Amino acid sequence: MTEQWNKLDGTKMPVFSEVETYVNNSAWSQLCADIEQRYEINPVFTYSRCSMQRGWNLKYKKAGRSLCTLYPMPGCFWVLVVIGEREAAEMEVALPAFSTYIRELYEKNQSCMGQKWLMIEVKDTQTLPDVMHLLAIRQAKKGK
Repeated sequence: MTEQWNKLDGTKMPVFSEVETYVNNSAWSQLCADIEQRYEINPVFTYSRCSMQRGWNLKYKKAGRSLCTLYPMPGCFWVLVVIGEREAAEMEVALPAFSTYIRELYEKNQSCMGQKWLMIEVKDTQTLPDVMHLLAIRQAKKGK
């Protein structure tokens, strides 16, 4: 019997298959594949000692800029997308196209230093189009 991965063990970096098994949700694999294909980037596992989401997470960066961070949980995962000042105007215009969940999350989230940190719970694939839309806004070039 193989040992189950422990997301709180900061001494053992996971491999993707261990996290995939831990999450046990097809949305995890689908989102990772979609991000990697669309943005041509590879994620990096990092260990966070933050009390809010302690443990291993998966970060996606493009051109030195954070695109999103995925936090694995049993049966689901959280996606952190930061909407900054440079994306705020586009986000406000696009907001009606998002699901009620994302609209309410965005509207209730307080801006801190010109940023809104959106922690999106993903339980199934229905949330993925919203996440990909947020990432497109996040990655949009300045002046578009």
